[in-house]
Formats: sequence, structure tokens, C-alpha cells
Amino acid sequence: MSALTHQGESMINPSVMTSGERIRYYRLKTGKSQAALAGLVGRSEDWLSKVERNVISIDSVTMFIRLARELGLDNVADLVGPAVDLSLVGPEHPSVPAIRRALNAPPSHLGLGLPGDPLTAAQLGERVVEAWGIYETQTTRYAPVGDMLPGLLAEAYSTIRQSTGEAELDATRALVSLLHLHQVFLRRVGERKLSLRSADRAMQIADETGDPALIAASVWNVCGILTSSGEVGDSLDLARQTIAHCRPGDDASPEHLSAYGALHLAGVIAAVRDSKAPTAWDLLNAAGTVADRLGVDRNDFHTSFGPTNVAMHGVHLAAEEGDTHEALRLADDVTVPEPGGVLPLERTTRYQVEVMHAHRLAGDDFGAMWTLQQIMKASPEEIRYFPLVRETVQALMKRPRPQMRTELHKIAEHVGVLA
Repeated sequence: MSALTHQGESMINPSVMTSGERIRYYRLKTGKSQAALAGLVGRSEDWLSKVERNVISIDSVTMFIRLARELGLDNVADLVGPAVDLSLVGPEHPSVPAIRRALNAPPSHLGLGLPGDPLTAAQLGERVVEAWGIYETQTTRYAPVGDMLPGLLAEAYSTIRQSTGEAELDATRALVSLLHLHQVFLRRVGERKLSLRSADRAMQIADETGDPALIAASVWNVCGILTSSGEVGDSLDLARQTIAHCRPGDDASPEHLSAYGALHLAGVIAAVRDSKAPTAWDLLNAAGTVADRLGVDRNDFHTSFGPTNVAMHGVHLAAEEGDTHEALRLADDVTVPEPGGVLPLERTTRYQVEVMHAHRLAGDDFGAMWTLQQIMKASPEEIRYFPLVRETVQALMKRPRPQMRTELHKIAEHVGVLA
């Protein structure tokens, strides 16, 4: 039974409600239609309907703030609930203050007076690759990577000042990659403003190089943070403009094809969240053409592009449209790469979360629980950062099956659903 009932006046049970149910409750209480509330926050009626039905989730605090204001609420927690942590309203990650100071400092000041000899462009590149390797493959990664980022940023700017010619270009590419790592790290720990600042800076630097592959990758980076912040229209426009600008020729490098294809996938996500499903499917088909040309999975510029990720986005697109059975049918044809492979852990974990959500919406508790266990096994740290995981655990705990009760309780404690 839903946490909402209608016998005279709606009754609310905050301990068992999802964020979508909370939004619906307060919307009905204020007498607003779905179309009216959606219009007030700049989204479509279809989008709000999917949110309220738990087909899609909101991972943007900005959007929760907009909704809370339009619903006359004083506290965003009324919509978020005690069992849903967006990692934006909780304690600041310990590494963030030092990262913030580094990003707030003028680039010309960073790296001045560093002890020891300056790095070469090659050494800088190796250190950035090492940091990415930890982030993309290690199950415990936020603390070590967070500690590395401020010093690496200082070393990167110091190296660029000491470099000329081809070495300067190599150092610049390493800096763009490092800023990309800042963006994804900061977004995952809930620092969206700092994340967008990192992405913007990387895009400006890439644009100055004139390298179409680097430009495409940096714009893909910006699109990710815009979409996650709820700016889906701007994200889609930026993706499409850059696709036209960075179109590869017959002799394009694999790196160029990879970044160009990934940009299509960024557009897919933005389009479907902007209630433009036909556009999303067109972009996905175009991405499939690029993936066929590329032939293999790659992770150039850490954009995770290739046939597997295109297939994963097909599952995501069907699920976002509310066609859970089609999503699960498509998922049957996707082989999730083993940890430590070409695709980073975050990408494969995110995909498994989407499959878990589709099982939940299809009413398949055992399928949802099995996928939860796979996520827990492969990425025990990452699992804590997904609101959909918490909502799924919360939903399963309303009707715990004897076969899953013990394991479900362990996962609930781990992700913070239980006190």
C-alpha cells in the first residue's frame, strides 16, 4: 500500500515515504495540479508524474529547493525525508576544504614555492593517470583521491609554467583531465558549485587548445554537471552544439571518436530528462553508429564510450520513459564488465543501480535484492551515494521477505537507512 491514503484528508507517514510520494502529498495539499507545479519549476508535467510515481528520481538539491518553495515549505527535508541522503545536505567531505581553497586561488598563484624540482609534463601525466586509476577501480577511493587533488592541481599549474611547445600541450591535457577528476569527485560528494567550476575551467582551457577531441570531452564533462543540477535544457543545447562543432572526419583518431560518441550519450540523458524522448532515441542511435565505427569499449578522457555503454544507456532511456519491462529486456543483452576493466567502477555501479530500480518498479523484489547484493559486493563505498539505493532499500523493508531479511538489514545499516 502507498504511504499516501485519501480518506477525507490525506494522511502522511514520513518514515515510509519516498521523495516522490512526499512531493505528491504536498502538491495535493496545496491544491496544485501536476502541470501547474511542473511549470513553476520549469519542467514538464510528464517529468513530475514520473517523479511522483518513483519512475525517476531527483538528484539535484536546487530542484528540491525550487519544489519546496513552490509548495510553501520552509525545510527541504520535508521533501527529502530522513531516509534519503543526497550527499548535498549532509556533512562536508573532509577533503573538500583543501580542494575549495585550491580552486578558489588564482591559477597563477597555484604551485608557487612547491618543494623539490618541478615535474615534467610526462611525470604530471603519470600522476593524473594514477589518481584516476584509484578513483575508477578501487572500492575505497574517496579519501585517498580527495587528499591527492589539491596538491596535484598545484603541481599541474607549476608544470605548465615550466613547459613550452609540445610539453606544454601535454601538461595542459593532463590539467584538463585533472579538472575532470575534480568535477566527478566533487559532484559525487555533493559539492555541485565547485564541481561546475572545475568543469567550466576545464572547458575554457580545452577550447584554447583547439583540439576537437579535448573540446568534446570537456563539454561532455560540463553537460554531466548541468544535467545533474537540473539544467537539462542547457545541457542538451550545449551537447548538440558541440556535436555539430566537433564532428570527426574519416581520418579521426579513436580518442576523437570516443569523446564525440560520449557527447551523444550526455545528450541522451539531458534529452530524456527534458521530456524529449524522440530526441534522446535519435542521439542514442547516432551514438550507436559511432560505437560501431569505434568497435571496442574505450575510456579516452575518462568518458567511458563504446558499444557496452551505448547499450547501458538504452536500458537507462527505457527506464526513464517508464517502460521497465523494455528496460529489463534490454538489460538481458548487456554484460556488465568486471571491476578493473575498461569501464570505470562508477559507470558500472550506476548502471546496476538503474537495473535495480527497474526491478523494483516492475515489482520484482528478488531481482532488486539480487542487484543490490551485486552493487554491495562490487562497490561498498559507492553504494552509499545513490538516493535510488536508499529508496529501494526503504521500499523492500516495508515488505521484507524471509529469504532476504538478514542481508537486507545489513545493507540498510550500511547505506544509512537504519539509525
